[in-house]
Amino acid sequence: QVQLVESGGGLVQVGGSLRLSCAASGSIFSAMGWYRQAPGKERESVAAITRSGSTNYADSVKGRFTISRDNAKNTVYLQMNSLKPEDTAVYYCNTPTGWPSRFSWGQGTQVTVSS
Repeated sequence: QVQLVESGGGLVQVGGSLRLSCAASGSIFSAMGWYRQAPGKERESVAAITRSGSTNYADSVKGRFTISRDNAKNTVYLQMNSLKPEDTAVYYCNTPTGWPSRFSWGQGTQVTVSS
């Protein structure tokens, strides 16, 4: 079973940037996505990418976040720019919403945007 480890979160001021990484313990042949969960809210999809590199984004992050992947390194990235306080959440990676299978969830990485 592939294990996912998210990293790269931290505390950043409004307008700042962070780059998150999701490292898989084995090869990922599926599409992948980033999710986030804010306190008291349900987990929501943020972005997704196919193995060939096609992407889609939630409206709330479109134009600010960029998802990418390095298949040779079994790693998926999320570049987050122009961060807002409402981006504060724990960020996770996994297969996209609607994908027929799901990896076990990792521990996530905390992103906190301060105003």
